[in-house]
Amino acid sequence: MDWSPHTTVAAVIERDGRFLMVEEMIDDQAVLNQPAGHLEDGESLLQAITREVKEETAWSFTPQSLLGIYQWKHPTKHHTYMRTTFIGSVADHNPRQSLDDGIISANWFSRQQIKESILRSPMVMRNIDDYLAGLSYPLTLLQHV
Repeated sequence: MDWSPHTTVAAVIERDGRFLMVEEMIDDQAVLNQPAGHLEDGESLLQAITREVKEETAWSFTPQSLLGIYQWKHPTKHHTYMRTTFIGSVADHNPRQSLDDGIISANWFSRQQIKESILRSPMVMRNIDDYLAGLSYPLTLLQHV
């Protein structure tokens, strides 16, 4: 049996103490998540996160550093996720752009609002807290060969 983890990317985007988050429907429940998604065939991790942020938030994303690589196994679905999380900034918002399927909205939330919400996975809060702890690594750690 072939096994492989789900390779995903996510972005931590902070402005004035608030984080850009997406509210999305997962298993008939609204949850909060960073802008995030799966790596697609043929794209680099940097291309994937730039695309995902645009599709899910209608903002153009500029990755500035790497926050970390996170491994998590879903407790009931038994899928393993390998999430590469980026830190960056956004500009050029297009409010007329429709958002990706399943995305309800993209808004700015404080850490406390995020903590009090239903989250897509434990990686969401861990990413916020790691960012606030000052974790950051150069993008040159990533090599697309």
